[in-house]
Amino acid sequence: MSLPPQNNARRIDARFVTGSTMRHVVVMTMSGSVGLSFLFLVDVMALFWVSRLDDVVLVAAMGFAATIQFLVVSVALGMMIAGVALVARNIGAGRADDARAFATTTILVSTTIQAILAVLTFIFRRELLALTGAEGQTLEVAAHIVSITVLSLPLIAIGVASAGILRAAGDPWRSMLVTLIPGMLIGVLDPILIVWSGLGVTGAAISLVISRLFMIVIGLTWMIRRHDLMARPSVPDLRRTIRPLMQIAGPSMATQSSTPIGNWLLTLAMAPFGPEAVAGLAVSLRLIMLVFGGIYGLSGAIGGIIGQNFGARRMDRVRRAYLDALIFCAGYTAVAWALMSLLAPHIIAGFGITGAGQGVVLAFCYIFTASFLFNGTLFVAASCFNNLGKPMWATFANWARDLVLIYPLAVLIGAYFGATGVMVAPALANVIAGTSAGLLGLLLINRLLASNPPALDAERPAD
Repeated sequence: MSLPPQNNARRIDARFVTGSTMRHVVVMTMSGSVGLSFLFLVDVMALFWVSRLDDVVLVAAMGFAATIQFLVVSVALGMMIAGVALVARNIGAGRADDARAFATTTILVSTTIQAILAVLTFIFRRELLALTGAEGQTLEVAAHIVSITVLSLPLIAIGVASAGILRAAGDPWRSMLVTLIPGMLIGVLDPILIVWSGLGVTGAAISLVISRLFMIVIGLTWMIRRHDLMARPSVPDLRRTIRPLMQIAGPSMATQSSTPIGNWLLTLAMAPFGPEAVAGLAVSLRLIMLVFGGIYGLSGAIGGIIGQNFGARRMDRVRRAYLDALIFCAGYTAVAWALMSLLAPHIIAGFGITGAGQGVVLAFCYIFTASFLFNGTLFVAASCFNNLGKPMWATFANWARDLVLIYPLAVLIGAYFGATGVMVAPALANVIAGTSAGLLGLLLINRLLASNPPALDAERPAD
């Protein structure tokens, strides 16, 4: 979706329409993953510091609270994906003012939606936690954590959107620092507030809120001063940009909501096996974000690359970038699986996982980790769908995995193999959904390439 041409005297360079697509994939992914991985690392370390308090209820409560917050944050991620697609597309097409208008609308709309959801989550936090299977003291502790952190979620909407828009502009390193610097801050604050001050889970929640404040200051400063990617808000700009934005954002928000819903259903299936099993799942879900920061970075990076080249009508480069992303995903997953297989016993010992939780962590390290190749394929395909005008395809692919497959498989396999079987279910769902989405993405690109062959772009700069 493009807008009528505007005054574009202040140009923004389209960096991804020339040069090696693999280089763009690697540089954008690794820069993005450094910031994400560090943020996930300090999240894992927060769980580690809480585990030092020798109370499995606290660890389980953090897992339940994270499930609820992840659901709300997923809406901000969906808005960010839509903003990245449209900002990158307009940069690639040389429409700089349209890119600025979309960036501004993304920030405004995302913050507004997130604020409404944050208030509703705060009001109904106990009911939402009860739906995940939390009960008794675990529910009360989780509700306390949510009550502190959830009202700061509009801040993370701004931070996430600004980091994504910087990636769309081809600035991987500043995008990385938007998450890296707040992550470093949390790393310092967590041991102070959780252990040394005696605040426990309250300290973990407070440090998270402080880091989100830093995130928006950093992100907005670089968007405005470095890239001139914010326009003065105006009603005409909002009117002409909000519809195309929401045409992608609606399905994207639904797509991003599928993962926390899947995690919620997985937690629900795990809850009957007791707090030890839920604690093992909480550690595993945190480790997913840490270990696969590179794949999450890839899913964010590839959108800008595909978007700019699609806007520049370079479908040959879109196809090459898509295949390069899948190659990167395969290599990354192989290394991650080898490392996690070696570290499994140390993870169990380090987090003090006992009972049924040990089987959950082992299934994660030995089985789920290998299956993330297919989850990464699903991420890449979804980004392709969002940027090539088929956002509903991404929604269907993700919900097929997270709603249709995960819970029935978890209940079925868990009935025979206990808590360990529950952790195997998402691995099997990854294989089924990832393979299907990956093939569909390639089919879409080939179809668009056939209608817009490279010869049509001969006047473009050489790669």
